[in-house]
Amino acid sequence: MARVGRREEILAIACRLFSQKGYHGTTIRDISEACGILSGSLYAHINTKEDLLFEITDRGAEAFLGSLEPIVKSGKTASQKLREAVKAHMHVIEANLEAATVFFHEWKALTGDRYEQIRKKRDSYERLWAAILEEGIKSGEFKQLDEKLARLLVLSVANWTYQWYRPGGKLKADEVADRFVEMILIGFQA
Repeated sequence: MARVGRREEILAIACRLFSQKGYHGTTIRDISEACGILSGSLYAHINTKEDLLFEITDRGAEAFLGSLEPIVKSGKTASQKLREAVKAHMHVIEANLEAATVFFHEWKALTGDRYEQIRKKRDSYERLWAAILEEGIKSGEFKQLDEKLARLLVLSVANWTYQWYRPGGKLKADEVADRFVEMILIGFQA
């Protein structure tokens, strides 16, 4: 297998193990054994275990940001943006369930500049959600809400789905998102 393909395989295996055992509960030996290579051989593809965590969380952060930015920039109403944003969030989780689990649980294990990079991306993502809510409040579409609490509510609801949602299950991601947004809008709409 080509080195790029092998690295992707290693990332996928590390992601699975981090999602199951946690970053600190997963050893380099666990990863190398799951890859079918010696621990020393793993270092031909990575420098540190943290490299793997950073790449997994960075890809996750980019997926979330990339799904939300066009929605925020669209000319739709705040309610429409909220609905589409929750759907987009659900789609990222659905397409990357293990990576989403790692992102939500393990990104704080990063150190130094890597921690700061992911924290900044997380903060940027939250600012995009804030923009949707602030737009709805300013336009009168939403009640005079505490934007921060409203944002935390929406993200808590959407983020927690990685715990129980299973792709291919009874409900599709769009159905879950629509039901969530219907309930949220009952409380938000002016």
